Amino acid sequence: MPSELILLVDDEPSITQLARMYLERDGYRILEIADGESALAEAAKQKPALIVLDVMLPKVDGFDVCRRLRSAGDDVPIIMLTARDEDIDKILGLELGADDYLTKPFNPRELTARIKAILRRSEPKKSADGKAIRLGDLTIDPASREARLASRTLELRAQEFDLLLTLAEQPGRVFSREQLLQLAWGFDYYGQTRTVDVHIAHLRKKLEGGNVKIETATGVGYKLVV
Repeated sequence: MPSELILLVDDEPSITQLARMYLERDGYRILEIADGESALAEAAKQKPALIVLDVMLPKVDGFDVCRRLRSAGDDVPIIMLTARDEDIDKILGLELGADDYLTKPFNPRELTARIKAILRRSEPKKSADGKAIRLGDLTIDPASREARLASRTLELRAQEFDLLLTLAEQPGRVFSREQLLQLAWGFDYYGQTRTVDVHIAHLRKKLEGGNVKIETATGVGYKLVV
């Protein structure tokens, strides 16, 4: 079985070489790219399993690469890299459709752990009895990974689906952000809780018009209610 291809998009050779060493050791195939324009071309051509994408890139910056990929309907998982520990960069990346972010300098072991956790999402995630979940006018089918609101199919990205399924498996239960990271992203996921907030905001928009809502338990977390 061929190993999964990861695009490493960064114009700093020291970053890509170190990341390559750790990722290849875990069996991933790596393609190093130094600018945003080439990243877009190779993403379309190679169909990678995941993209590690630096924000500051020549020709086309990382934010614009992410925006263009999502606008084109490409749901490839994206981990964004930023040299600055500023919330605005992280939030903007997540709002544009990135799945996660890391601040430079980062531990390559942490990058590897996050990639594994994100790629684990491609494995079917079943509910307790393997059957479809019905709450109000919301139906979630873990087998087909489809969700419908009344007669409308919800266009959910992989992480949004897993987050909604996690909440729907125990309706009314309040989950902390840390619990949602463990259950919906993976037990060894190290992402910060802001990632959960942004994905919750996306889900709320997509659930508008239905009778199922995601409520905030102030100071605690979130719950799904009818």
